Amino acid sequence: MKVDLAIRGNIVLPDCVLNNSIIGIENGVVVYIGDRNDTLEAGEYLDASGKLVLPGAIDAHVHCYSSMEEGVSNLTRAAAAGGVTTIIEMPYNASGIICTAQLLSEKKEWMEQEAVVDFALLATIQKEGSLDEIYAMAEAGACGFHVSMFNNDSTSIPRIDDGRLLDAFSIIAETELPVGVHCEVDEIIRAATVSMAPLGGDPRAHCWSRPKIAESIAVNTVMELALLTGVKLHLLQCTFPEIFDSVQHYAKLGADVTAETCTHYLVFHEDDMLQLGAKGKINPPLRQAIDAEGLWTYLASGRISMVTSDHASWKLDRKSSRDIFQNASGAPGVESLLSILYSSGVATGVINLHDFVRVISQNPADRFGMGKSKGRLTVGYDADIVIFDPEAQWRIDESEEYSSAGWSLYHDMIVKGRIERTYVRGQLVYDGKEVLASAYGRFVKGSYQAKEWNML
Repeated sequence: MKVDLAIRGNIVLPDCVLNNSIIGIENGVVVYIGDRNDTLEAGEYLDASGKLVLPGAIDAHVHCYSSMEEGVSNLTRAAAAGGVTTIIEMPYNASGIICTAQLLSEKKEWMEQEAVVDFALLATIQKEGSLDEIYAMAEAGACGFHVSMFNNDSTSIPRIDDGRLLDAFSIIAETELPVGVHCEVDEIIRAATVSMAPLGGDPRAHCWSRPKIAESIAVNTVMELALLTGVKLHLLQCTFPEIFDSVQHYAKLGADVTAETCTHYLVFHEDDMLQLGAKGKINPPLRQAIDAEGLWTYLASGRISMVTSDHASWKLDRKSSRDIFQNASGAPGVESLLSILYSSGVATGVINLHDFVRVISQNPADRFGMGKSKGRLTVGYDADIVIFDPEAQWRIDESEEYSSAGWSLYHDMIVKGRIERTYVRGQLVYDGKEVLASAYGRFVKGSYQAKEWNML
């Protein structure tokens, strides 16, 4: 068999690991996986013996343009260095929301000019007015929708009220695309923030101003709406285990619901705010240490659908106020997603290798309509591949990362397991030292298929 590229290593498949085997790639697609002793006729051969050959990670929650200084170039270079071969971009730009088919198409064109890795786009809706654009955005290629129950910013991330959510969910359900929701009750947080304002010198006050009840009430509200409308619901950045208990309950009732957590909720907790300061200001906030421990247990039991970074890059001037409430919310993380999850989870024995691949590759692909071409190392699928040394130990250095932020929550952490190469559709985009590609990324269109109605 003739192939462009053949790689020998320990190939991680959905249900097993083929040790010392070969994966063959032709025209950006996996065409052979096996343990034949005879060497494939390959234009290029890579001997990665002893290394893991992983499916590329899919980060289902990133913000390229919350800070316009970040943009798609910086973020996708960070993704490539982090073994993330596809990103799913949020529909929120600092300049406004992506709420029409025209805006979605324009954003696609911008990103195609600079993206190093593949990307898909979420769309959103306006606070009021017609919802007809939902269909148009689905046809334009959105992989799903995103809405927020908290008014982070009236221009860039507005709150959508419950009545509007009900109407929107009913229409989104007809597209069969998922809708992700940021779940926090706006009124509870507004009141708590006022009462906590005098404590703004203590960075933990941010956590205290956004109590668990604000998250759990919002989660249960949208799951009721999903149960009623039949929409595919995805709960974003869930912070404590009881949320996933509620998800399991509603799934048993018939709701089509999945939920994610983020690496920072697994690694850090509220008391770390004393050291992290405003860098650790994230919405929803870091919780207690017992919550982080519980999330790991739930990951191992399969109750958590995926792990994301919620990458939002702010320079330190937006994280420098002594009053925690005057700082921007969010942190960079796409470059650390795979490494942190492997080191803190797989290398420590808390989760196994298949749990790891399931939550950062397979499940994101399946939920957001890419499951027929991405998320697995399978013949016929895109050759999105990471060569990973599971034994290497190294120190994360924020000065070497590609994000424009210039800092990392994980700075100086010693981690086990290191990315040696990243391939996107068979193209080497990161060689272990530097990002090689400039604009190789391709738009991944959503799975919406317009229905043809028989009027006879």
